[in-house]
Amino acid sequence: MKLVDRQGALSRGLADIRTQFAVPSSFPADVLAEAEAAAAMPIASRADWTSRSFVTLDPATSTDLDQAFAIERSGQDIILYYAIADTAWFVEADGALDREAWTRGETIYLPDGKASLYPPRLCEDAASLLPNVERPAVVFTVRIDPDGKSTLEGAERGLIRSRAKLAYETVPPADLPEGFGELSQRIAAAEDARGAARVDPPEQEVAMDQSGGFTLAFRPQLQSEIQNASMSLAANLAIADTLLAHRTGLFRVMPEPDERSIWRLRHSAKALGLIWPKNETLEQFERSLDSYKPSHAAFQAAVRRAGPGASYAPYEAGVVPWHSAMGATYAHATAPLRRLADRYVIEATLQIVSGGAVSPEIQAAFQQLPAVMAQAEAKSGQIDRAVLDLAEAVMLEGREGERFEAVVTDEDERGARIQLCDPAVIARIDGKGAGPGDRIAVQLASVDVTHRQIAFQRVE
Repeated sequence: MKLVDRQGALSRGLADIRTQFAVPSSFPADVLAEAEAAAAMPIASRADWTSRSFVTLDPATSTDLDQAFAIERSGQDIILYYAIADTAWFVEADGALDREAWTRGETIYLPDGKASLYPPRLCEDAASLLPNVERPAVVFTVRIDPDGKSTLEGAERGLIRSRAKLAYETVPPADLPEGFGELSQRIAAAEDARGAARVDPPEQEVAMDQSGGFTLAFRPQLQSEIQNASMSLAANLAIADTLLAHRTGLFRVMPEPDERSIWRLRHSAKALGLIWPKNETLEQFERSLDSYKPSHAAFQAAVRRAGPGASYAPYEAGVVPWHSAMGATYAHATAPLRRLADRYVIEATLQIVSGGAVSPEIQAAFQQLPAVMAQAEAKSGQIDRAVLDLAEAVMLEGREGERFEAVVTDEDERGARIQLCDPAVIARIDGKGAGPGDRIAVQLASVDVTHRQIAFQRVE
């Protein structure tokens, strides 16, 4: 919905959020200087992949392009050549760029701009896999069999030249490589076979429109975006298997949802008017949802919030790292322009494939990265929540005294958590006399845009 920011409260609130969470607005001079010098280095000593027809597929406005791909068939198998931006080639160990990246951890996104992991001279220029220019990359060769099982067959530093920058929003199927859709189908079938509960819900986001105003909306994934994600998943699963087989690595792990989370989600489904059969698991119910229906989108977002959350874990002898949503051992290696950890996973994989041992420096980084990435993710999550709280306050300002229908989804010592039926806002009230699953009427008591707070009270 369009946010009416009559007095510039949203713009001021976003500036306050940047200040509160110390979101960096620029890079130190030594980091910028090092980035400029790295961008000017001649590209040498690489395998030449420029004759292969790589393309990228991203949001139309993206310029930090991590991934380019080419696809071919080999009998019944599909071969994915997945070129990933080679950030390690630009970053000197323990240099100014490296130290700043360890401080930031990941790129932070806000509606009015981002705070990048690396300076734009690199992440949006010299290291980005932009079209029609030669770029250094790490090329992974991934074989996908008819059942959707992916296997890493090669990894090397190469020189590529992307032929086109395709956009999720506008790409016609004819512009995509032959086999692109089938690759996605194979990966989806493999997920179904192993009972994966991977959730890619629409992201509730506050976005700036072309007029400079803001909208609050659920952004469902486009079909091209879902298919594109299958390539990253195939590569990341194959890389994770390779690392685990060599008793090293940094993995993305997630525990199974607990009973309380499932219980609360059932009440959220009821609040949104969705029928979740008692004999269906969460995974089965999710597959029946349509991201383009607002109530379904709201529930999918609730699934993301209710989950126990993913984290990073280094290899530990005797432990199989497990990601419950993927139903597999999983690693992050395909977004090094935006995530610090990916750079080290890529380097470890290169060393393994070349026949060597993973260096002590990378092994040490695997032990340190979980805490760094957890801090970065927590900060990013807090910023996302603050932005949504701000947007909801701006959206409801001036509606004090209005009544809304709501359902109680949970209760604890802090009171009852409620979800409004329309709009899909989550809040808390005094829980006296209300239990989970109860449909109640509430009144908007107050809105404080400055502090990003809204308050409701129950009415008969």
